[in-house]
Amino acid sequence: MSFDGLHNPIKNDLKQAFSEVLDSNWFVMGGQLDAFEKEYAEWNVVNHCIGVSNGLDAIILSLRALEIGPGDEVIVPSNTYIATALAVTNVGATPVFVEPRYETANINPDLIEPAITSKTKAIIPVHLYGQACEMKAIMDIAERHGLYVIEDNAQAHGASYNGKKTGSWGHINATSFYPGKNLGALGDGGAVTTDSDELAHKVRVLRNYGSQEKYKNEVLGYNNRLDELQAAFLRVKLRKLDEWTEERNRIAEAYIQGLKDVLGIELFNLANGATSAFHLFVIKTKDRVGLQAQLNKEGIGTLIHYPIPPHLQECYKDLGYKKGDFPIAERLASEVLSLPLYIAMNLDDIGSVIYCIHE
Repeated sequence: MSFDGLHNPIKNDLKQAFSEVLDSNWFVMGGQLDAFEKEYAEWNVVNHCIGVSNGLDAIILSLRALEIGPGDEVIVPSNTYIATALAVTNVGATPVFVEPRYETANINPDLIEPAITSKTKAIIPVHLYGQACEMKAIMDIAERHGLYVIEDNAQAHGASYNGKKTGSWGHINATSFYPGKNLGALGDGGAVTTDSDELAHKVRVLRNYGSQEKYKNEVLGYNNRLDELQAAFLRVKLRKLDEWTEERNRIAEAYIQGLKDVLGIELFNLANGATSAFHLFVIKTKDRVGLQAQLNKEGIGTLIHYPIPPHLQECYKDLGYKKGDFPIAERLASEVLSLPLYIAMNLDDIGSVIYCIHE
């Protein structure tokens, strides 16, 4: 992706943010972090935001705050980036995969209840590619069975379901500020959001060596803090995020109108009530190899998100899954192709991609 269109208009603001941190001589757990946490919580319409080191750690800390660990099961989508499952494994729990809807790529609520056992403690819906999951149905299932919900909101800053923002539905939620995200730092970063005072307190303690007061450690914690510099950069970018989300939707709509009637191409649908922040614009095609090669020949770069579903990754061979166990996730992994989408992408750029696909 190109960062020029994203960063050039705010370059002076980013430099000013850097200077403020440099001149303050305070680089960890200071005023920039406090201000960003307050501003992001207000933007996400939640009571608390806790800045942490990255998106994976945000999920791990959320699971730890809920006291989920060995012997527990956590439901995750079979179609997701590996980090969602890795977080579950890293606290000693077992990921239980549930298939997505082929039409949306997001977890299918109708398949969640059959996967619940006496060991199930939580559900992690992932708002994949930027589209909100069907959160009302997921929250209803969780309430019926006494389960926690942890949203993986790494790709969907600004999306909503039934008018309520992603990252504000679950009991506790995780997001990533990796540079390529819709709200990206200039390095690694992440956050946990929640309305719960108790869970927010637990995460704040866990991210800082298990300590509230220096040299007094209450629990076994981590060093998972979001640093001052990244917090300062994120404050600058947060002010532009709504505008950028509108632009992503404009680009996506141009793609939709230009590709909706192309034979051999299938577009994803939005679930009823869902909006998308269009972190990615992804199409489905059975001739992915040929299309990707042709686009590459024309100088149009594409990516595959994601070519290997978690259950077929080498690191999860001990779970005993085999090819064919999750056919929808495997089908998506063989068909999806992400087209260029970046801030300041103009209509000529979009038209060139559409034209080459038509050809």
